[in-house]
Amino acid sequence: MSRALIRALQARGMDVANAVDEGMIGRSDREQLEYATSEDRVLYSFNVGDFHRLHTQVLAEGRSHAGLILASQQRFSVGEQMRRILRLSRELSPEEMRNRIEFLSGADSLA
Repeated sequence: MSRALIRALQARGMDVANAVDEGMIGRSDREQLEYATSEDRVLYSFNVGDFHRLHTQVLAEGRSHAGLILASQQRFSVGEQMRRILRLSRELSPEEMRNRIEFLSGADSLA
């Protein structure tokens, strides 16, 4: 997640962190998802394939996570990512995001 996106979301009242600031760089995808869940944070990633598989595995194991938002890298500008993430946060509560995967895709709406 870019610093510009983090600042834009924080300026709009969202509790946002990134892997660098949280000391999670170099950790496995599973470790990152578990950490995000322990912090009650939805994980946002461009690593669509790996996190989609991990989502399926975690649920098959009977475990849970705080939610995932996935997007194709370089598909959206920082401003468009911000708008879509903010819209998603208004439409779905933290409880509704639990064990859910959302894709920042499509012309007008989120998954």
